[in-house]
Amino acid sequence: MKYLFVVAHPDDEVLGGGATIHKRVIAGDTVDVCIICGYAEARSNRPETDKLKEDIGLSQAALGVNNVRAGSFRDSSLNVYPHQDIVQFIERSILELGSEVIITHHPADLHSDHQKVSQCCQEAARLFQRQTTTAPALKQLLFMDVLSSTDWQLNRSVQPFFPNLFVEVGEEGIAKKIEALSQYKGVMREPPHPRSEQGIKSLSIHRGCQAGMMYAEAFEIAFMASL
Repeated sequence: MKYLFVVAHPDDEVLGGGATIHKRVIAGDTVDVCIICGYAEARSNRPETDKLKEDIGLSQAALGVNNVRAGSFRDSSLNVYPHQDIVQFIERSILELGSEVIITHHPADLHSDHQKVSQCCQEAARLFQRQTTTAPALKQLLFMDVLSSTDWQLNRSVQPFFPNLFVEVGEEGIAKKIEALSQYKGVMREPPHPRSEQGIKSLSIHRGCQAGMMYAEAFEIAFMASL
């Protein structure tokens, strides 16, 4: 199976599904990552561009990611770009990578970049219905849970994140997630921040308890072609 994580910023893929990425790679699947704002120019305490690229490479290597496609869209400014430009960037990634399962942000996420990427990714995911001879059939579209962002769903007029798919990743998977996230300078925080080592472990234990597992990552199924 070919998986594609479509995310707004470097580190979102690890926060939302780092242990799942590692599990799928170990199982023999191919996992690729598409980062829309690949340079994270508006990020506070951002390292130099070369160091950020190095961080991305080290993080993806820790998880076993096959390919990373980084866009040049500026973060915190996605609303100024033509909508179709972002959609087409994602579509090209789907076509060139042959992606069958797509995982992206939840549309109710607090971060405006995450909302925009989710919207564009949902539109790009139906590419197989428009280009039936070239695009692989979509098997699943999933929304992920990004620590300290998805949980801040303050707009109650929008359906909040509702986990209905739980992936058991084990303690080793969570350790890999923390290792990969630690490659990004300035992302890990001290407790009680959700992006601390304790916060990441605590959420995985909570998600596991919801589904009778020891450690888990949770997703919301938006589309599933078959069981």
